[in-house]
Amino acid sequence: MDIKNKAKDELEKRIHEIENYIAKRGVGSGYLNKAQRIQRNLNLALAVGAVVTIAGIATWALLSNHEEE
Repeated sequence: MDIKNKAKDELEKRIHEIENYIAKRGVGSGYLNKAQRIQRNLNLALAVGAVVTIAGIATWALLSNHEEE
């Protein structure tokens, strides 16, 4: 049973390595890398925008509450 699991793990590892090789050097890999960079930058921009928005709302709420007193 142990040999069966080792063989299965080794095959899965090799398949994963082949898939990574194809993703890095295969047809369209340049476009894939570019799309991944664009997606990462978009996610970062959305995160920064959300933080700035929350900070702005908190500041506005604190200042408007302070002015009423």
